[in-house]
Amino acid sequence: MSVAMPARPLRLSLRADDHLPADLSWRIDDGYIRANTWNEEGESITLGIWGPGELITPTGCGVKPYELISLTRVVVEECDPSEGEILDFMRDLFTQTSELLQIHRIRPADARLLRLLHWIGGRFGRVSSSGTTLSLEDMCLTHRHLADIAGMTRVTVTKSLTRFRSKGLIVKVNEADLMVPRAACLSTVPTFPAPLSVSSLQFPRTLRHEPPAHQKAGFRNP
Repeated sequence: MSVAMPARPLRLSLRADDHLPADLSWRIDDGYIRANTWNEEGESITLGIWGPGELITPTGCGVKPYELISLTRVVVEECDPSEGEILDFMRDLFTQTSELLQIHRIRPADARLLRLLHWIGGRFGRVSSSGTTLSLEDMCLTHRHLADIAGMTRVTVTKSLTRFRSKGLIVKVNEADLMVPRAACLSTVPTFPAPLSVSSLQFPRTLRHEPPAHQKAGFRNP
């Protein structure tokens, strides 16, 4: 009598700038992944960034085209998320996309880049009364990556970072870390109305309550 062994979940190790299959759900063990789409002109639009311990799932995204790109060396494992985890991911995706689109509205470009650095530090770095500390090196965020996310050119990003350092708008903490002083960020970035609160949205309690339009985007009744 043969006994069927349970299938092991797919586990992948990727290099920086590799593409991850976007039609499966993944748990990130190590590294950082960026979700992208692009417009009719072929311009890349970043929808969000996720790091160690976080879940990425295509279910319910409804965004096409949709691609997942590793920012760093990445280790992921395929997973079967619960309904709650899928809905949590939807909320997080909505929040990140809204915040990044709001950053894209900031003018001039210097202020936009500074706000992006503050956002990245707030999500993956350390926030204190002095400012926001982040490591571009750990996340492999090159000037090209920052340019893609901020909707700028690489040359503009390089020049802006040089100006920031000379004016004290970013401070080198050590070989890998930068700090965006709180006062510098607040004084440089214009004020926008508060973004729409995710908690105010009528998210379904379970996938059974999901409207037909969302079901067509990828949901299936359990």
